[in-house]
Amino acid sequence: MLRIVFLLLVLGNAGYYLWSHGYLAGMGLAPELQSEPQRLQEQIKPDALVLQQPEAAPAPEPAKTEPSEAPAVDDGAPASRPDAQADSKPEAKAEDAKPAKDAKTAVKEPETCYQASGIEEAQADSIRRALAGKSKSDWELVASHQGGRWMVYMGKFPDTEFLDRKRGELRLMNIDFDRAGGNLEPGLSLGRFSTEEAAQRQLATFARQGVRTARVVQERPDVTTYALRLPKATPTFRNEVAALAGKNLVPKALQACAK
Repeated sequence: MLRIVFLLLVLGNAGYYLWSHGYLAGMGLAPELQSEPQRLQEQIKPDALVLQQPEAAPAPEPAKTEPSEAPAVDDGAPASRPDAQADSKPEAKAEDAKPAKDAKTAVKEPETCYQASGIEEAQADSIRRALAGKSKSDWELVASHQGGRWMVYMGKFPDTEFLDRKRGELRLMNIDFDRAGGNLEPGLSLGRFSTEEAAQRQLATFARQGVRTARVVQERPDVTTYALRLPKATPTFRNEVAALAGKNLVPKALQACAK
């Protein structure tokens, strides 16, 4: 039964395909053609149809304005000169451009602290005279006092052998010593002191211990040196001060201050 139904379906589909595609038209079996030939017959001279471009819209005419009345002119007032007005404009521009040009050219130099040390009294006096025309706030001479130094001294000895013998004697007495140095050689230092009174007291102590040939000498006198200080100086001002000070400053003595 199912086979018969299946065969009928196959035959029905095949028949519909042949009928719909016109294969059975010879037998008078074909579907109706869906067309409207009458519309082609209703057209009137289709070949006379021409497509035209739309015309450009005309430009609008400018609005007409009535001439305005000229302002009243006082015959008694003097007429302004056009050339005077023209001359004033370049002058104004020149005045405006001048400050801008000056602002560009006037570049501010950096300010730095400079200092030169180890200046002696005579050199300091010369520098004071050379910089007398400069403002006191731009430079200063700072004094530095170094006090003298005294020594309990033994010497000068005639030779190295005599020096070694004195060293041996001081070791036996448990007294410390050192080289005297400088133009006091060959000799021995038994102590250095900032004041002559302190050195004399120590000499008296050594005398009680049996030292007989020692004495007090001044190893270094009192010294006052100066430092030239430029708190806020530009490189230009620094070079100017160095030129004014001249030989009183060692070349390249003005160095940046220590931070």
